[in-house]
Amino acid sequence: MSDLAFSSFTLIGVDALKFLQGQVTVNVETLAENTTQYTVICDLKGRIHFGLWLTKRNPESFEIVTTEDQSEEFAKHIKKFGAFSKMKLEPTGSVFPTFTHDRTTFSTEATDISAWKVQAITHGEAFITQAIEHVFQPQELRLHQREGVHYDKGCYLGQEVIARLWFKAKPKAWLHLIQATGTAPAQAEQLNKGVQVVNSVAVDDGYMALVVARPDALEELDVTVLNLPEYLSGDVARPA
Repeated sequence: MSDLAFSSFTLIGVDALKFLQGQVTVNVETLAENTTQYTVICDLKGRIHFGLWLTKRNPESFEIVTTEDQSEEFAKHIKKFGAFSKMKLEPTGSVFPTFTHDRTTFSTEATDISAWKVQAITHGEAFITQAIEHVFQPQELRLHQREGVHYDKGCYLGQEVIARLWFKAKPKAWLHLIQATGTAPAQAEQLNKGVQVVNSVAVDDGYMALVVARPDALEELDVTVLNLPEYLSGDVARPA
């Protein structure tokens, strides 16, 4: 059994697209309709505050899924920042994930969340919960390689820091998939000075985890580094 759960919202109104464009890291204007895209809202330091599965139905109607433990705080955030926007956020209840065609989608039909978690982690689909708010930067999680960050869009929360890292630097640590024996570590746990857990799941004889790590720090641990999907296996830095 998994204690992970998900909450769904609708965001509807003439200002919905404009508002989201100033909040999330993805370019909402060019987002394909009826396709669920994982993206994030960052804080002013460029670290991820909320993780969102965003589905654009049309420019005035969006469906948004967060982990349940972020849902209340997320709703307060939208109410605060969207107070003067012509739109309305409405909770629509619990939803359940399915991993198909290298993408997570949601429905009201119950699914095996533990099985989904294994698939998501195996495919490098890092996700944010309350335990890791304000910890990681999007580039560290390879979110740009998942089309969850666009560096050529307008301003949004944390954009200045995120863009500076992309255009002028490179993260010292980034997302890797590991497998090891023992008990699955908690989110945000430091396995050593250069390895921090994003998501983990118990499997036969041990666990798998997505970690943000310096490659040299991984070599100091008794873990097996597994291959991520090809689109997540390249250099996280901006191409020269």
